[in-house]
Amino acid sequence: MPNDLATADIDRDVLARLSEKADVDQLLGALSDLDEDELDRLADGARPQKPQRPSPTPPVNADVYEVFEGLTDAQEATRETVRSFMQAEVEPVANDMWEDGTFPKDLIPKAGALFDEVVGRDAYTFPSDDPIRTNLISFEMSRVEPSFCTFWGVHTLLSMGSVALFGSEAQKERFLGPMAAFDMIGSWALTEPDHGSDVSQGLATTARREGDTWVLDGAKKWAGNATFADVTVVWARDKADGCIKGFLVEQERPGYHVEQIGGKIAKRGVENGLIELDGVELPEANRLPGVSHFGDVSAQLATCRASVAWEAAGLATGAYEKALAYCNERTQFGKPTSSFQMVQDKLVTMLGKVTALQTFVMQLGRLEAGAGAIGNERSSLAKVWACDTMREVVSIARGIMGGNGILLDHDVARLFADAEGVYSYEGSREMNALIVGRAITGQSAFV
Repeated sequence: MPNDLATADIDRDVLARLSEKADVDQLLGALSDLDEDELDRLADGARPQKPQRPSPTPPVNADVYEVFEGLTDAQEATRETVRSFMQAEVEPVANDMWEDGTFPKDLIPKAGALFDEVVGRDAYTFPSDDPIRTNLISFEMSRVEPSFCTFWGVHTLLSMGSVALFGSEAQKERFLGPMAAFDMIGSWALTEPDHGSDVSQGLATTARREGDTWVLDGAKKWAGNATFADVTVVWARDKADGCIKGFLVEQERPGYHVEQIGGKIAKRGVENGLIELDGVELPEANRLPGVSHFGDVSAQLATCRASVAWEAAGLATGAYEKALAYCNERTQFGKPTSSFQMVQDKLVTMLGKVTALQTFVMQLGRLEAGAGAIGNERSSLAKVWACDTMREVVSIARGIMGGNGILLDHDVARLFADAEGVYSYEGSREMNALIVGRAITGQSAFV
């Protein structure tokens, strides 16, 4: 045994145990052949590892498949402009909107300036010439604040869309310009207190013609923006022929009364109205001449329903982003909760669903752009699947944040609740599923 190792301070018990498993003389002889640097490297490998610094947290990225990388310059510019607007103007007041149950009217002029920038007052069309660009607006708005998205959609898609699709040239001249400037705000009223899914057959609001005057009687429910809208598109059944007709009803008309619906758990920043029509008189000039039956309304709703699928995708994306950011910052047991295996599994599940949603709606947009419109079957499938998937994402996002997931402070609670509004409007899940079922089976399962 070499002298330098033989005289070393060695625990004899350790050597005894080691000799039971290895030839100690041979091992020590091999060690004596190593130079000082080699011995140091060997000793380093035997020492306990020092704790490593955690790697920098990657930025939150909800587009891991680069779904939006192929956007045109105009589409990307619209997306960035709307995202900046929502973050700068709307996000700071989003939770106040939800808690107060009111829409901040001071945002209306700012929304008008945004419309001018991303759409153009003289460039508005319905359906849109570029549905991907238009629906990216819904995506980005809902990603931050779904109630603002509803305000925008009711005004620009439902109300302005009705005038653009069904209005006379005089009506377009009278209404579309001020509405495009957001100097005149629109609402849209189809659903009634007693008729929702069966509204095509059960619409109870009536219109009767007396000379050049129409008289409307009945009630409407859930009309977004109705409490402060200047004009509301009201759908009523003509008592003479039984067909559904559309009317432009100004807020100040005698017999027209609006009450805000309270007690909501979702979309609280939307001022939904309960409308009473008691002998409201309108001139023939206020009837939309392009509507002759409910199928006309259904065609408009198909376009708007596709937009709701984009809204669902945006809302789910926002919930994932907020949940991931929270888990990266939230510390439990001395570590970020995002470092735990079960949390990472849930984050990955959410990301997969968000990626699928983004891919789904982009293809939906391509189909709509190619055809110039979207059919009921495709838009209904989009509404069903996108809203189902959105619900799954927001549920995981809320749960992953524990008790803080029910606080407005972290935004996910608001997105979780607002998802129920998106799930519910533009046709129930069941009705939309039956539309698709009829298309794929050839069998109508409607009652």
